Amino acid sequence: MNKLVNIGFGNVVNAGKIIGIISPEAAPIKRLVQTAKDNGMAIDATCGRRTKAVIVTDSGHLILSSLLPETIAGRVNPKETESVDAHEVFSANEQQKILEVNG
Repeated sequence: MNKLVNIGFGNVVNAGKIIGIISPEAAPIKRLVQTAKDNGMAIDATCGRRTKAVIVTDSGHLILSSLLPETIAGRVNPKETESVDAHEVFSANEQQKILEVNG
């Protein structure tokens, strides 16, 4: 089953169709968005707010979102944003020193 990702204000996108999530700040991206709007290939899901992310789909559509790219990426790949376990970061000696300091 396809996973739906919330991109803000109750709008959802099929995660399996996303090719990329990019910031709209660069001039080439602004031109790409304008071209997509002119060709009817842009979907504005910002609800009147500032565009902070442009989602590129496999069909060539651009979806504009007011959420940050990092936020959307975290929703698409939630495992990558989970906190890291202390056992994965510290060696056994470092863990022992932490335990001694904390009593």
